Amino acid sequence: MNQPIPYGRQHITDEDIAAVAEVLRGPFLTQGPHIAAFEAAFAQYIGCRYAVALANGTAALHLSCLALGVTEGTRVITTPITFSASANCVRYCGGEVFFADIDSETALLDVNAVRALLEQHPKGYFAGIIPVDFAGYPVDMAAFRELADEFGLWLLEDSCHAPGASFVDQNGIEHRCGDGSLAELAIFSFHPVKHIAAGEGGMITTNDEALYNHLLRLRTHGITNKPGDFTAPYDGEPERGGWYMQLQELGYNYRLTDMQAALGTSQLKRVDAMMTRRQAIAQRYDEAFANSPLTTIVPPQGVSHAYHLYIIQVDDRKELYDFLRARNIMAQVHYIPVHLMPYYQQFGWKPGDFLNAERYYARCLSLPMFPTLTDDEQDYVVASVKEFMGA
Repeated sequence: MNQPIPYGRQHITDEDIAAVAEVLRGPFLTQGPHIAAFEAAFAQYIGCRYAVALANGTAALHLSCLALGVTEGTRVITTPITFSASANCVRYCGGEVFFADIDSETALLDVNAVRALLEQHPKGYFAGIIPVDFAGYPVDMAAFRELADEFGLWLLEDSCHAPGASFVDQNGIEHRCGDGSLAELAIFSFHPVKHIAAGEGGMITTNDEALYNHLLRLRTHGITNKPGDFTAPYDGEPERGGWYMQLQELGYNYRLTDMQAALGTSQLKRVDAMMTRRQAIAQRYDEAFANSPLTTIVPPQGVSHAYHLYIIQVDDRKELYDFLRARNIMAQVHYIPVHLMPYYQQFGWKPGDFLNAERYYARCLSLPMFPTLTDDEQDYVVASVKEFMGA
């Protein structure tokens, strides 16, 4: 291939460009009507009551932790196999991050490992859990909900990889990632390689009206201009006019622009077709590698995988990575375990703490996965991997 094949790529259409151009010609570039329209459309797609659009997925994680009460000394559990923001959001609020190992079959946070960690400490020691729908594989949030209720914890679902993914619980009930049925809050990302590309952008979804209203305030500096939310006037306060607002807590400027919201809304119109294509690409990979020595993760019946990533596990991972890159195939690694990052090692985490996560990392490689990947490009990727394996 003459042109590099990336592991992920946005797909921008003429309709997307027209949607953004319309905003550029209009009166609002930010804080306009496209924000609420995007939120409403996304909430309907996910199946939740409320959605709050934000500047990016990391901002969504940060504000979620603030709204859930994370503060100095709050202890929260998450997975070591994720992008570091899933843990950093706790640190932004002054909280303490604890990790639990992954399930070697799914690469998802292992509910049994989390239970073992919880049982090593008195009830109340931990405040919450941040499971991650890694690579687009939905976490069994029903199992985590049961565990969280037993120990009095909240759940924050990191669904950045999994809009549209779902699983069927043991009672036969289907749950879509982030639909608010099991976690207090869930977050999504609109980074270009994600399912919905808005340049940057994020979303928090919830069914909790109080959390929703709190998040709206946190998103805009902690300010409200809604008269029903105002505190009592102070002595000598001038008459309140239409200009009046109150800074009620320390918030942030984490707003999304109307340009990004318009692009996100346009992309959302074809998100189902794009996920169907991702699943078809994954099925072709599965069939191509079915009898090879490398390992793939194939979800069981009842799990609808969103396939943000297609990950293989292989010996000689570094050699295969270099081999593919020499052939213009930009494979990538997702992820270096967070507990092995220098920042987190200062808190005492070290190699050997989470053997499943570390074994996974030593062998994982993400192959190209995006809706506009052609069959010819995918065939070239498969042939290159098989050539390396044969050699």
